[in-house]
Amino acid sequence: MPNPPLSPLASSIVDLIGNTPMVELGRSLRSRGLRGRVLVKLEYFSPGLSKKDRIAREMILQAKADGSLRDGQAVVELTSGNTGTGLAIVCAALGHPFMAVMSRGNSMERARMMQAMGAEVVLVDQAPGSTPNQVSGADLDLVDIKAKEIVASRGAFRADQFALKSNALAHERHTGPEIWEQSRGAVEVFVDFAGTGGSFAGTARHLKRQKPAVRAYILEPAGARALAGLPHTDPGHRIQGGGYSRSELAQVDRALVDDFLAVTDEDAAAAARILAAEEGIFGGYSTGANFAAAMALLAGREAGKTIVILACDSGLKYLSTDLYPWRE
Repeated sequence: MPNPPLSPLASSIVDLIGNTPMVELGRSLRSRGLRGRVLVKLEYFSPGLSKKDRIAREMILQAKADGSLRDGQAVVELTSGNTGTGLAIVCAALGHPFMAVMSRGNSMERARMMQAMGAEVVLVDQAPGSTPNQVSGADLDLVDIKAKEIVASRGAFRADQFALKSNALAHERHTGPEIWEQSRGAVEVFVDFAGTGGSFAGTARHLKRQKPAVRAYILEPAGARALAGLPHTDPGHRIQGGGYSRSELAQVDRALVDDFLAVTDEDAAAAARILAAEEGIFGGYSTGANFAAAMALLAGREAGKTIVILACDSGLKYLSTDLYPWRE
């Protein structure tokens, strides 16, 4: 099989964000007798190893263009690690000091990666009663308070991924069109785990514009289905980067949502391990969550259909967790 053509020489690492490959799954579906296709967009091929590189670039470039971010001004944002890594990369390349504010409940690989890229990382203790290594909505609220304090004290720009329209716009302008082109318009279903909701909203908006019949499902942890309007029974789930028990997300236009799905920690972890062991796709919890939902859909209401999911980030960011335990 010939190698794909080389991309041209880039003038900056920022130019290498996006244009990620997409692969069709084979063995894992055949062995389970599932009818249909699952196409996985490998977002960990971006420099920061996650889909959040896209919004980091869009938020910073848009802010510089409209004057809300001055040359050399410091940038601050709360993060579970992926947006912060993307911002560390973009800010380093464009000459902006970056401060990441992160809960101690997130995996430490992310904090160390951001720090290596020149970011100042501020770790915030978890809320009383929170489970270690599991970030709840209450934990995120404490991180948000700290981020606001730092913005005020340092006169920094807040790259607010929950509020800035450039979040969803990054996926509407880039992720969605890439999926449409790579699938040759074959996509029938899009499933995405909800963090800020930006990748869901932007991608779904573009795909539905191209083909109104595309069905878009938003995915939440089974015990934290706030978007679906259900009670919170397990806000301390293990799927990092989302499921923060927020009933509304500014990025998400509910008209884009065909239905709300749920996934358990156990199913997300099992699906991530299947992808790694059977397909060579090394993703994190949210990647596993997306794949678990896709398999459930193929086994049920979307049997025989073509489903697109994102491999949101790399499994390398979870080696301190129990997602990929060491076996002697």
